Amino acid sequence: MYNATRHIAHTQIQKWSVDSSFRAESQGDFVESADFSADSSGDCKKSSKMKETPKISKKILSVVGKTNAQYGLIKEGDKVLLGLSGGKDSILLATILAYMQRHAPFKFEFKALTVDYGRGGEYEYIFEYCQKLGIPYELYRTDIYEILEQNKREGTIYCSFCSRMRRGALYSKALEYGYNKLALAHHLDDAAESFFMNLTYNGAMRSMPPIYRAENGLEVIRPLIFVRERQIIDFIASNGIYIAPDCNCPINWLDSDKKPYAREATKQFLKNMESENPNFFKSLKNAFSNIHAGSFCDTNYLNI
Repeated sequence: MYNATRHIAHTQIQKWSVDSSFRAESQGDFVESADFSADSSGDCKKSSKMKETPKISKKILSVVGKTNAQYGLIKEGDKVLLGLSGGKDSILLATILAYMQRHAPFKFEFKALTVDYGRGGEYEYIFEYCQKLGIPYELYRTDIYEILEQNKREGTIYCSFCSRMRRGALYSKALEYGYNKLALAHHLDDAAESFFMNLTYNGAMRSMPPIYRAENGLEVIRPLIFVRERQIIDFIASNGIYIAPDCNCPINWLDSDKKPYAREATKQFLKNMESENPNFFKSLKNAFSNIHAGSFCDTNYLNI
């Protein structure tokens, strides 16, 4: 189903171990990442000539560290494949994983992989960003766009279909390379949108867990699941990081007459709820781990 891979770059990562809180020299609310580049041989080395590397807020690092500890997302010896679209969320996750790899008290491997839909796009900035942080990177070319073109129907929204094919491509490469975990960059706002869209449009109480095992045996992890989207936006803006424009989304290529308005409506609903109750997302986060299944109508959970 998918075309052959195109290997862009592969660099070796230096691994440093410190204490479990990922502590480092800090300035104000930010923690300085180590500065790495790749030489012509592909080996990483410290560089004093490179521009300042991105700074991650201590608040984000704290949230991700606690999530990792609570759910055991990344452990000693894990091999993690990161789905790196080049958007703000996956760019932050790539930066955090590189930081963890240098400072966590355990060693793990990770590689970033971008799925190309088969229509081209901007990838050089992703390669350069990964090279700057010493992250092994690969661009995987697929025929997803061609499949979408062949299967497009009037009045159809392609987001779920496209997402499943992209996830399938990531599964395929993770299994091929022997990785045991796939890291995705969904955040708390994504989980909230997923929950209310499923509730409102699909009649299901379903969201996004921090970790789950897929049918193929891979563990899918979401280290950013309790990070707010606005924190990610602040990270991108404060570091002046370029990210992929929205026009890279396949929905803009297919001349579909039906855009994903349900998601936009849900975003607006959540925005309104938070404006009325500033603690809305905090309560929602707590609710995701405080489920009383027996208080609903599913006979599998009723005490009868």
